[in-house]
Amino acid sequence: MSALTAVTDRSAERARRRKAFGRLWPNLVALPLALFFVFPVYWMFSTSFKPASEVLTKDPTFLFTPTVEHYTTATGVELFWTYVANSLTVTVSAVLLALLVALAASFAIVRMRFRGRKGLVLAVMMAQMAPWEVMVIVMYLIARDAQMLNSIGTLTLIYFVMVLPFTVWTLRGFIAAVPKELEEAALIDGCGRTQAFFRVIFPLLAPGLMSTSLFGFITAWNEFAMVLVLNKESEAYTLPLWLTQFQSAFGNDWGATMAASSLFALPVLMLFLFLQRRAVGGLSAGAVKG
Repeated sequence: MSALTAVTDRSAERARRRKAFGRLWPNLVALPLALFFVFPVYWMFSTSFKPASEVLTKDPTFLFTPTVEHYTTATGVELFWTYVANSLTVTVSAVLLALLVALAASFAIVRMRFRGRKGLVLAVMMAQMAPWEVMVIVMYLIARDAQMLNSIGTLTLIYFVMVLPFTVWTLRGFIAAVPKELEEAALIDGCGRTQAFFRVIFPLLAPGLMSTSLFGFITAWNEFAMVLVLNKESEAYTLPLWLTQFQSAFGNDWGATMAASSLFALPVLMLFLFLQRRAVGGLSAGAVKG
């Protein structure tokens, strides 16, 4: 009896070791990868708070007295807050507009049967795959002929078109994942189609809305080529254009350059940290469902 117990204990111990090793090796792989990707971000933010005398030193400095002098330099550039307002306006407007249109388009693609439905899905996929950089000259000629250069409205419209295909494609997967029986039950209970959508389907789309809005925000916030070509007047600049010109003007002042880069990256990092749980699961779910 004691021998059988000993054999059972050894088997349980080997099972625990295998289970512990199974949990350990992903962490051993993830740790160096995380350090590799996080360290440049840490170095950018830490450099932005270092005194100017400790930014460029032979030996890296990890402990220092923080200062905000570089942020004062970065935010003191003429029209800085105008660029912030422009970036927020075009980004938020384009994302909200894309979500509104994509919700209606995705619902029609998934729930309705109409002629050209497959062609519409194919067109959305092709638009998502198209490189937008090759359209810069075409967009410039259209905006010039329509006398819409140096306009935040034009930039908003272009960013809306850029993020719309991905938003439609992702939301299509989320709407397809909602059982049609839920909507039919709401219709039987007396709801109209619009009421059934907003009361039953819309609350279930929260992960999809968050993940697609995050992608759209990053795309519009970082976009550089269009604003470089279309907006030549300084009052119509956005932060990506400001950052490149700031780096050209203050290239030797690495502390101020790192502060400007940190200010530019901060909204995206904050939004990602706020939406990360929903966004990661949402992107994968929306990509495979439907």
